[in-house]
Amino acid sequence: MNSGPLSKILRFLFSIYGILVYLLFSTASLPFYFIIFSCFPAKKSPHTAHVVSRIVFRLFLSFFLIRIDIKGTEFVSSKKTYVFICNHRSLLDIPLAALSCKNTFRFLSKIELTKIPVMGYVIRKLYIAVDRSSKENRSKSFETMKKSIVDGISVFLFPEGTRNKTSNLLLDMREGAFRLAIETQTPIAILTVLNSHELLPPSGLMALRPGTLHAIWSEPIETKGMSADDFQTLKTKAHRLMKDNLENYISGR
Repeated sequence: MNSGPLSKILRFLFSIYGILVYLLFSTASLPFYFIIFSCFPAKKSPHTAHVVSRIVFRLFLSFFLIRIDIKGTEFVSSKKTYVFICNHRSLLDIPLAALSCKNTFRFLSKIELTKIPVMGYVIRKLYIAVDRSSKENRSKSFETMKKSIVDGISVFLFPEGTRNKTSNLLLDMREGAFRLAIETQTPIAILTVLNSHELLPPSGLMALRPGTLHAIWSEPIETKGMSADDFQTLKTKAHRLMKDNLENYISGR
């Protein structure tokens, strides 16, 4: 689609369709989540709920006429636990991340998202919500992430802290993900989403369009033997890998 008036109208109408699809599948999936969290053992429920989430997200993208192309999946072992990180420019990054690998993981989510109709329930039960305005809550969320890693369930973070609405390829990264990886001695796996902002810009929900989401996994960075002195080095390396992937994608188009 071009950027003319007709294109904007079509994207607006397609976005209305997308919202209706979201509401339909979110509502239809809620009973499954309720059964899982009410009836399944605590150790099993996150894995089962993650499978349901992957199915729901797959349906979302299929009905949005969005395909996914993810390279480097051979770098991520479904049998390992990771601290996953990803750049963030679109709401489409969330379903893409869930479909990017088979590993069960918990997203670190802003507490505001727990107020979303229907899916807020799932976020409260399945994800790790954090109130960034509260130092006590941030500390509690960090301990919850550490426990998740110990329990063998990976954690997925967007280290930029928010959707990137600037012209920069990446925002500066917060240290939480890297501190978590080092303190738990867990490898950090890096997913670079290359073009999600083109299909759904960060500045608005009413500009959705079909297409192909492109992303790439980098080889995970081992953190065994690292200490607090390595936070900055690890963060810089991850930022450089993501930026290189983005620059290579742009130059290759």
